[in-house]
Amino acid sequence: MTRAGRLVGRLVGRRERGRDGVDYRDGMRDRPRASLGRIITDLGTTVLDVAASPGDLDAEVTGVHIYDPLDELIVPPGALLLAVGVHGADDIRGLLARVPHAAGVVVKLPVDADARVRAAVLETGVAVLGLTRAASWAQVAALLRSLLAEGELAGPGEDAHGDLFSLANAVCALLDAPVTIEDRSSRVLAYSGRQEEADQGRVETVLGRQVPERYLRLLDEQGVFKRLYQSQEPIHIELDDGSPVNRAAVAVRAGDEILGSIWAAVREPLSRQRRRALADAAKIVALRLLHERAGADTQRRLRADLLSTVLAGGPDAAEAAGRLGVATARLCVLAAQLTGDPADHARGESDRQRFCDALALHVAAIHPKAAAAQAGSVAYAVLPLTPGGDEEARAVRVAESFLSRVGPRHAANIGVGRLALSLAQVARSRADADRALRVLRTRGDAGRAAGYSEAHFESLLLQVADVAAAEEQTPTGPYQRLLRHDAEHGTELAATLEAYLDAFGDVGVAAARVHVHPNTFRYRLKRLAEIGGLDLGDADARLTVQLQMRIFGHRH
Repeated sequence: MTRAGRLVGRLVGRRERGRDGVDYRDGMRDRPRASLGRIITDLGTTVLDVAASPGDLDAEVTGVHIYDPLDELIVPPGALLLAVGVHGADDIRGLLARVPHAAGVVVKLPVDADARVRAAVLETGVAVLGLTRAASWAQVAALLRSLLAEGELAGPGEDAHGDLFSLANAVCALLDAPVTIEDRSSRVLAYSGRQEEADQGRVETVLGRQVPERYLRLLDEQGVFKRLYQSQEPIHIELDDGSPVNRAAVAVRAGDEILGSIWAAVREPLSRQRRRALADAAKIVALRLLHERAGADTQRRLRADLLSTVLAGGPDAAEAAGRLGVATARLCVLAAQLTGDPADHARGESDRQRFCDALALHVAAIHPKAAAAQAGSVAYAVLPLTPGGDEEARAVRVAESFLSRVGPRHAANIGVGRLALSLAQVARSRADADRALRVLRTRGDAGRAAGYSEAHFESLLLQVADVAAAEEQTPTGPYQRLLRHDAEHGTELAATLEAYLDAFGDVGVAAARVHVHPNTFRYRLKRLAEIGGLDLGDADARLTVQLQMRIFGHRH
């Protein structure tokens, strides 16, 4: 490794001070890995600022929760509470009094932190943080949860300073420029401090953890990605957006595979020494990404196995549920599936995994003990529900909310099973969810969620059709005779009968559906009654033939 590469390694392994004197990893050896101070340092003052503090910020953050005044407020110790809609000193003091064991409360700037709020902070020990108005609550929730998840990647014996945020800060110190580390899809995996020194595009990128679409188009039109992925060395990029801040970037590779890239916001091209340091940093980042990918794949497989055990029921379900953290008596299963069928198998698998990760993040925002994992082409989520109201309807609303958020990127359907009052009933809820999902797929729907109750009858018909197909059963009686006549004479008597039944016997409506004159339609009705031996005035006869149409129609 070159001298620059060794320097990157040393900087990652110790606390590093930037040009402004800020210690980017202050006290990490002595504090919980997911401390409040660590999170504020990682996010930077661009996103979060301390409005009122009880003293140090060593409190361990155990999870992120969104405050809803309409829901029962259950906040576990160490929670970071996103106080949506909370404004004014009185509201902040009232909330602090209700969450004395939380690590912190986040409100939108400007924060009215008067003397009474500061006194409440000292009394409860709960810090009050201010969130920039440019960030949405969804963005900051995703940022915080990703930081907490990244913190969990390191095992007990691993060097906590080897993570991507430490690497980004180390490279920032070497290049004297704010840095982001991004994946192949331009999603931000980590970033350094000093982002406020960059331009608006970088601020938006950090807040959204994704390069904005307009900048992606600009980079693509300038051929930046082609240059970046073809070059083995860092490249200099001058953006045509009027900003005085440009970019230096290098691809992160593992052999021939592009894993991502490192981007530095610079005002002039890097010196030869700093170019060398950036190239060496890319090699270290590649090793870290490969390590994290291997760990993530192992964790996904483990969670998928545990969730499959829970969904199957049986003697091992309780232990698996306990390991997943979903050992509760009120569960609902969601079965989600992408509706597209990409030709590229690798791309399809990647899309399904990202979709499952997004579902896991969404249900975790609803309940901290929710779990999700992929099984084949379906992503399953087990959602604990608090008692009260129509639980299935609440779960359907959760699914609909998720689909509305991912709709532009992932067209999908979600089936929702019945409430399981015990682990023994989870397998039934999973079967319900699978059947509802199949109904949506059979309908040709996209972007829809359906509960067991809505899809129940259609699901029963599909099950009967499955039995009929397995036993090679065929239509009988009037419907069989009509199908045979149509096949032999090229007529459309079965379609005429279907239109008539679907229109509840309204000849005018039925005739319009098959595009014929009502008199012609009446003549066809008379003929099909004669040929099929069907009494259209007999309700049981109509029901029998209509059910056969639903069960066998798709096969003829």
